[in-house]
Amino acid sequence: MILRILAVLLMFFSMLTGCGNTKVDNPTVLTEITTETYEENMMKEYDFSEFKNVELLNTDINSMNDEQLAVLYVQAKYCQAMTDADTDTMRELVSEDMVFTHMSGRQQSVDEYLADVNSGRLTYYTIGIDSPEITVSDDTATITYTSVLNANAYGAKGTFHMTGTHYYEKRNGTWIAVNRK
Repeated sequence: MILRILAVLLMFFSMLTGCGNTKVDNPTVLTEITTETYEENMMKEYDFSEFKNVELLNTDINSMNDEQLAVLYVQAKYCQAMTDADTDTMRELVSEDMVFTHMSGRQQSVDEYLADVNSGRLTYYTIGIDSPEITVSDDTATITYTSVLNANAYGAKGTFHMTGTHYYEKRNGTWIAVNRK
């Protein structure tokens, strides 16, 4: 709505000042299409509804800035990949030297962890991202939240609640999960 008002005001200002030599027969329709297209593109960029097995809990995404949304989106995409056992996507979203630490304290390399996901030793059914707090500073970010995992981890089936912080770096315009610095 705000974008529509701004577009109409800009168009009106252009007509008053004589700027803009393009004749537009129906400026209202043009403005609506432009506004609609912009809103559709923004919704596509951060469409959390595409994540069928990931739920955002106790958060207001409308209060987040673009970078916070980008980090949350990548985290949700990673969680969806976990539930799909999509290890190609999981690998794309983490640094090569990433170390995974399980709730037992056991640590694994990327290859070891993804092998366990591929084999079914680690199976994730649904993941909740509860009360995420996201901090972005230049090309680094953190997201702290409680994971609500419905999973089968090495034969232990259940819903597990774990609070932790994930660290990100922006590399070539893309947020990638990294080890704590």
